[in-house]
Order: sequence, then C-alpha cells, then structure tokens
Amino acid sequence: AQDIAARRLVAQQIVRPAFKLPAELVAYLGAVQAQNYAACKWAVGLRLAGAAGEASVERAIDGGEVLRIHALRGTWQLVAPADARWLLALVAPRLIAGAATRYRQLGLDAATFRRSRAALAKALRGGAQLTRAELASALAAAGISTAGQRLAHLLQRAELDALVCGAARRGKQFTYALLDDRAPDSRARLDRCEALAELARRYFRSRGPATVDDFKWWSGLAPADARNGLEAVRSKLASTVLDGRTYWFDDDAARKARASKAFLLPAFDEYLIAYRDRGAVLDPQYVKRLNAGGGMLGPCVVLDGRVIGTWKRTLGRETVAIEIDLFAAPAREASHVIEDAVRRYGDFLGLAAILQTLS
Repeated sequence: AQDIAARRLVAQQIVRPAFKLPAELVAYLGAVQAQNYAACKWAVGLRLAGAAGEASVERAIDGGEVLRIHALRGTWQLVAPADARWLLALVAPRLIAGAATRYRQLGLDAATFRRSRAALAKALRGGAQLTRAELASALAAAGISTAGQRLAHLLQRAELDALVCGAARRGKQFTYALLDDRAPDSRARLDRCEALAELARRYFRSRGPATVDDFKWWSGLAPADARNGLEAVRSKLASTVLDGRTYWFDDDAARKARASKAFLLPAFDEYLIAYRDRGAVLDPQYVKRLNAGGGMLGPCVVLDGRVIGTWKRTLGRETVAIEIDLFAAPAREASHVIEDAVRRYGDFLGLAAILQTLS
C-alpha cells in the first residue's frame, strides 16, 4: 500500500510535476473534479511546476484554455478543449439515460429539450457569455419554465449535448458560452472504441496504480466499457497484485523515486476521488473524518502519500489562516514539512499563510 501511494503521488503530478501550464496538466489528467471552484483551482496549482498562482489558473479557465463542463459521473470537471467533444460523446448517453426518470418528473421531454437548445443557442450566439439568471430569462422568453430544478437540468442537458460549457466568471457569478465558441471542433472525433482506449490510457497513466473498478468509478462508464477500455491499453501498462486485486500503472512513472513531503489537498481532490477503494492512502477508521456523507469529500493533509488529517482555511484581506486537525500527534519532523505545505498554499493565493492550529 505504501508503494501504491508513492507511485500515485508521482503519476498524479503531486510529486515531481512535469507541467507548467494548466492546459497541459488538465490534458494529461484527462479530467479534474471541479464542483468546488476554489478547490479545483488549487488542485491544478499544486500539480504545476514552478510558482503558479491562483490568478494564473483562473485566467486559463476564464480564457478557455481549460473548460469547465459536466462530464464524468455527471459532475463538474475541468477538461482540455480538444477533449470535450469525444469525452461528452462517450459518457453523455449513459448519463442522459440515467436521468430519464427525473426528466419525466420535471416534465422535460424531447420537445422541451429541442426548444431549450434553440433558445440557448440564440441567446449565446455571437460569443455571448451569460449567467444562469440571464439564461433562465432567455428560456422563459421562449415559453420554457425554469421553475424548481428544471433550469439546472436544462443547462446540464445542454452541456451533455455539447451545446454549452462553462465560460469566464463575471464577478462571483459563473457564465455559460457556446461550446463551438470555446472549443472549435478542429480535431477529428474518436470513435467509441478509440475513446474508451484514450480515456483508459489517460486514467491509468495519471492515476495508477489503480484497478479496473477504480477506473469504472472515476469514469462512470458501464462495467463492460471500463473493462474494454483497459483491455485496449493493458499491453502498454505494468501491473501488480495486492490482496487479490490487480493494479495497473504506467511503468515509467513507477520507476521514479518517492519523495518525503506534506501536501494540503483540496476538497474533492483527484488523489482520493479518482478511486473507489481509497484504502491505500486513507485508513478506513478515518474515512468519516473526510466523508461524513452527502457527497462531500473534504480537504485533507497528506504526508508521504498517506492522509493524516484534515484542514480548513479562513481568508483575510492579506492573510489566510490554516487550521489543521491531525488524526494523531505529529512527529517533530512532520510538523516542519506541514508548515512548508501551509506556506506553499499561501503563496498560491498570494497571501501570508498563518498556521493557526496544529492538533
């Protein structure tokens, strides 16, 4: 388990990062969980070589170098523009089928979706970037109700249909734009078999060692599709068996030496959320400290690849106070590397970091 954790740190670019630009990193990872905006910016920043700051990551998202869309498992993800269409074509049919009952409950039928797509396309033409409220007004003007959860499902369906995607923030509000404007379709589409192979290649290269069940969980693919994707690339992967389960990984990344460091990982970080079984990096007795239910997966402190505690921040005008709650009392040497991790997070935000408590 310790070896798996060390290899994942390297594969995920947490240790010895190889990329300086957010777009390069996101393309390598395939997709990055992005339901919490502040968390996903730090998830990218901590994996970049050099001194990347929050502003540079946000500029990449606002400028369309990285897209924020609903994709894997129907949740917000950061993806590379060149990957958006083939990825959506691969995962959208299963997500749309899974939402059929909810669509019926909300009175959303095929005709309503056609009308909503037309209204959204009209509102966003000419490169417009509009907020949810503005798009709700455009839909209402077309005679389409956005009451209750209808708006959320109408917008998400438009994303799955490759019509719209996330755009630049306006103040604190997110906007949407046409996918054609943010990601011109200049790349040939992959057929289904090619897309399965490509997604599997990205996953096991950047998250390995991992099992096929981990890949199935992360991707949201049907079990047979996950197995077929792995089968298409397994000849290029190395593997090991632990406790009767086969773990697949990129052999080149596995040969890199491990490093002893601490990291403050954000909520919903890929180091945890990319795996169905997190036992290699998180002791089962502490699972509820990070995941108390309701789909939440809180920020955590990682030392030598293992989750050793949780953290939270309090933002000030010129400072960020970090409160750390460790599962066990830290050794003296651990305290020093944790302090380094706190300073690094402050540098990312451009704020002086204050370690408020270390308990």
